[in-house]
Amino acid sequence: MVVLATSLANTGCGGFMARRLVQAPNTYPSWFAPRAPVELVFGGNYLTNFPVHCAEVGPPGARLCYRLVEPGDYCLEVSRVSRLERGHPRCQFTFHATVPGSPTGYTASPRGTLVLLHCYGMSKTVMAPWALRLAQDGWRGVLVDLRGHGKSTGPQIYFGVQEARDLSQLLGELARGGRLTEPVAVLGYSYGAALALRWAAVEPRVHRVVAIAPYAELSRSVLNVRREYAGWIPEACVKAGLNRLPGLLKVEPGELDTTTVLARTPVPALFVAGGLDDIAPVSDVSRLHTLAGSGSPLLVLPEATHESLPYWLDDLADPVLTWLAGTAPAGEGGEAGALRSGSGR
Repeated sequence: MVVLATSLANTGCGGFMARRLVQAPNTYPSWFAPRAPVELVFGGNYLTNFPVHCAEVGPPGARLCYRLVEPGDYCLEVSRVSRLERGHPRCQFTFHATVPGSPTGYTASPRGTLVLLHCYGMSKTVMAPWALRLAQDGWRGVLVDLRGHGKSTGPQIYFGVQEARDLSQLLGELARGGRLTEPVAVLGYSYGAALALRWAAVEPRVHRVVAIAPYAELSRSVLNVRREYAGWIPEACVKAGLNRLPGLLKVEPGELDTTTVLARTPVPALFVAGGLDDIAPVSDVSRLHTLAGSGSPLLVLPEATHESLPYWLDDLADPVLTWLAGTAPAGEGGEAGALRSGSGR
C-alpha cells in the first residue's frame, strides 16, 4: 500500500479523488513514487530464467502477465541490514539464489500450485523470494502482476472485486495448459493479502490462504497511508474520495472491506502481522483473525514494519510451510489459532 500515497499527490475532492484511487498504478510515472523504507536487492538473472506468460481476463478486459516458478533447489539465501538514515529506519534485504535451480523429487510432481499476490503499486517481482523459497519445498509458484500493475494491462483497479474473478480465470488458463496441480494455495501481502481472502471466499479450488498484513477496512488503510506518506494532503479530501469510491465501483458501502468478506464467509487462513506496522496494525489483523474460519493461526513479528514484514523469511518460512501442508502451527500453549510471536531475528 506504500505507493498508494502517490495517487493522492495531485488531488481534489470527491469524484476526482475517487478516480485517482482506482487509476491503474502502473500508469503513474516512476518518479511519482515516494522512497520506500525497504530496499530489495536481487541478482541480475533472478527472474529471467522464468518466461513471461499472459492470460486474457475480464470483462472488463485485461491481460495478466505471470511467471511460473517450478519446484527445484534454488539455494535461496536472505541477508538483512537495518540502519537509520536521517533519523528514519531503513532496511535492506539481499537475496541470493541459484537460477536455474537443481531438480528435486517435486520438480516433475509438485505438491500443489501456489499463487503469490503483491501489494498495491508493486509487481510480481516483490513476491519472488517467496516463490523460490516455497518452490524448494515442492510448490509450483505463480507470480502474477494484478490488473493495472507491473506489465499487466487494465486502466483501473477494483480493490479485489474484479481481481478475484481475474484470478479464477487465470486458474482456468493454467488448467488448460496442464500447469495447474492441486491443491491450490494463495499467499498475499497487504493489498494482495486482502485479495487472497476475498478470492478464497468465492473460489472453491483455493484450499489454503496465507495473509501477510491484510487491511481490515480499505478506508482505514488508505488514511493510514496518507498519514505516513502524504500528510500534506487534507484528510477531508481523502475521506471525500473514499466516500465516493463504492459508487464509482458500483458496489455497496462496506463491500470493499475485508471485514465484510470474512463476516460473510469465514475463510480459514494463516494471518501474519508486524508489531511495528502502522498501515495494517496488529489490532486490525487481529480483528480479521477473529472473523476467520476456525483453526486460523495468527503470527506476530514484533520488530517488523508493514514494508519489511513479508521478507522475514527466516521467521515465516516454517509456519507458512506447516500451514500449507494442512496443519496449523501450534500457538503458545499448543493451541492452533493462538497468538504467536516471532523472534524478530
